[in-house]
Amino acid sequence: MNNILMIGIAGGTGSGKTTITRKIMERFGEEVTVINHDNYYKSHHDLTYEERTKLNYDHPNAFDTDMMVDDLQKIRDGKEIACPIYDYTIHDRSENTLTIRPSNIVVIEGILIFHEESLRRLMDIRLFVDTDADERILRRILRDVNERGRTLDSVINQYLTTVKPMHEAFVEPSKRYADVIIPVGGENEVALDMVLGRIAAHLAS
Repeated sequence: MNNILMIGIAGGTGSGKTTITRKIMERFGEEVTVINHDNYYKSHHDLTYEERTKLNYDHPNAFDTDMMVDDLQKIRDGKEIACPIYDYTIHDRSENTLTIRPSNIVVIEGILIFHEESLRRLMDIRLFVDTDADERILRRILRDVNERGRTLDSVINQYLTTVKPMHEAFVEPSKRYADVIIPVGGENEVALDMVLGRIAAHLAS
């Protein structure tokens, strides 16, 4: 597994990161392993549900990035990992884990994966998905209400109090670390073709 290609896909909430990831998986199938930064939210078993709902989940300190760096290094070394699982319905880390095995292509996805240098250094390609804020908030509302059981009021309140200011403070500035910036998210077929071509060349080498 010395020829692993690690691809970081960052961008604001609802920017289209998952769309890019899905298209990579559709093209290369079992050659791809996906690891989400969101699964590395710190556990807060000591707090009540109400206390956990008030935490700032969009700040770099919300993540156990050191653990993710260690796990990615294990993947790079050809070892499987027990990836944590985050349960959005209870705002806490699950007691279960997900066994992830190395593959030729490892996609690392998350809004803040370019913020920490130790994490950035593990990536061979860094992509930043750049989408207008109005589109991103609409996508987030639909996702959190339909998939995560959130109320509309709670999603809007979280966006205004933490998501938007944290995006401006940490996510947007991290764009300068990207190798490629992809405007219009997953709808940018030209940029996507370039990325898929680069991956295909790696697999053929």
